[in-house]
Amino acid sequence: MAVPDYQSLMLPLLQATTDNRIFRYRDLIDILAKQFQLTAEERKELLPSGSQPLFDNRVGWANTYLKKAGLLQSEKRGYVQITALGHEILASKPEMINNAFLRRFESFNQFTGNTPNGKTDNQELVEETIQTPEEQLEGAWTKLNRTLSGDILDKVKQMDPYKFEQLVVDLLLAMGYGGSRQEAGRTVGKSGDGGIDGIINEDRLGLDKIYLQAKRWENTVPIKEIRDFAGALLAQKARKGVFITTSEFSKSAFEFVDNIDRTIVLIDGHRLAEFMIEHSVGVSTKRKFVLKEMDGDYFEN
Repeated sequence: MAVPDYQSLMLPLLQATTDNRIFRYRDLIDILAKQFQLTAEERKELLPSGSQPLFDNRVGWANTYLKKAGLLQSEKRGYVQITALGHEILASKPEMINNAFLRRFESFNQFTGNTPNGKTDNQELVEETIQTPEEQLEGAWTKLNRTLSGDILDKVKQMDPYKFEQLVVDLLLAMGYGGSRQEAGRTVGKSGDGGIDGIINEDRLGLDKIYLQAKRWENTVPIKEIRDFAGALLAQKARKGVFITTSEFSKSAFEFVDNIDRTIVLIDGHRLAEFMIEHSVGVSTKRKFVLKEMDGDYFEN
C-alpha cells in the first residue's frame, strides 16, 4: 500500500501507546510500519531532498501534533508516552484523529495559530493538506527548481559550441574534477580524437583521467554516438567517460553502457541543469531559508 499521510497515522500512533509504557520513538515507527504492511521499498521512500524517509517524517509530524494537543508526551529525548488526556480520548472511541479533531484542544490551536471558533489562513491550510509542513516546503522547493531547470536548459541550448564547452569545464570544476581552471581549459575541447571532445583529471593530482563528449543536441542522441564514444575509449585504453548532452538518451543507450566493460556516465539535459543548480553554475542565490531543529543534546544533563 502507499505510505499513509501523517493525519491517518495519528490515531494508530496514539493507540500504539495505550499500555502506559514509555516507548522508544524508533520502535513506534516500526510498529506502525508493520501495522500498515509497508514494503521495504516504501520504508525507503525519501522526501524530495533525500534528507529523511517519507514514512519516518510523517510519523514524526503525527507525533508532534499529538504532543502539541496534549495527547502524547516526551519527557526524555527519543521516547514517547501517552498522557491521561490521550487515554480519555481513546476511551471515547474516535473514528479518526486529524487536524480538525485536534482543534478542540487549546494547546494545539496555540501551536497552529488558530482559534477554535474562527478560521485563519493557516488553519485552512492545516485542515486541507495531507502533507506535513516539511513536505509542503520541499514540494515548493521542487517546483521552483523544476521551473528553474527548464529555464536553464533553454538557455544552454542557445549557447554556441565553444561556450557550451566552457560551461562543461565550469561544471566539472565545481563538482571537484579537473584540477585547476587553467588545466581544465587546456584539455576540454582540444583533443579531437575520434569520438572524444576532451580529457579532464578525475582528481586534483591527475591520478586518473576522464574522457568527455559534450554535445548540444535537439533530438534523442543516436545510440551510434554512444557506441562510437565507447570505441574511442577502448582505442585510448581509457576506462572512464562522461557523455553530456542538452537533449536525452534512449533506453537502449543506458542498457548499452550498463553492459560494457567501460564506465560511461550519461548526463542528459535535465540532469545537466540539475547539476548546474546543485553546484551553483549559471545560477545565483535569490533568497536563503534555513530550516533548524532543536538540539536535544544541548538540553541533556
